Amino acid sequence: MASVSVYNMEGNEVGSLELDDAIFNIDVNDHLVHMAVLQHLANKRQGTQKAKTRSEVSGGGRKPWRQKGTGHARQGSIRAPQWKGGGVVFAPTPRDYSFKLNKKEKRIALKSALTSRVNENKFIVLDELKLDEIKTKKMVNVLKAVKADGKALIVLKDKDENVVLSARNIPDVKVSLTNTINVYDILKYSTLVITKDAVAAIEEVYA
Repeated sequence: MASVSVYNMEGNEVGSLELDDAIFNIDVNDHLVHMAVLQHLANKRQGTQKAKTRSEVSGGGRKPWRQKGTGHARQGSIRAPQWKGGGVVFAPTPRDYSFKLNKKEKRIALKSALTSRVNENKFIVLDELKLDEIKTKKMVNVLKAVKADGKALIVLKDKDENVVLSARNIPDVKVSLTNTINVYDILKYSTLVITKDAVAAIEEVYA
């Protein structure tokens, strides 16, 4: 089993933790990771873009000039796509971009993303993360102490209002719960900071 160090909020190593190989040490499936990211981004799209085709643009009910004898190229309508103010060829219309992955694919993609963070030594486990007040400076100091002061994703088992609000104003830092983490966020943030009980919760669900 893979083993990682456990740190306290001051950045001192206070022990180690054995990780479940079925979650944190699998063969990374790059294709499913890619598909999970595509799905996340596609599902976020509003799909409300719209442009008019030549049949929807006003005007152009008759030929602008006769077919022959003018010296111009033949034209059937002033609202054809080649005209200024004409319709758009293959214009986008409102649509739903979302698609589904089955449960097994989603689980493998998430496990692959977690495994990649462990393999890259970007998986930092804290024995606990609790703040007695809402203070951004305290959260910054914690992240600096564990050397996660870049783009960091903080994962908790249960929502802690002090932690969430303290991290809210820090650029490139996001707080998630174990039941809301996704492949996109794990890959977007360079470091994964997770509490010990959050690791146990993930292992309980995905083992």
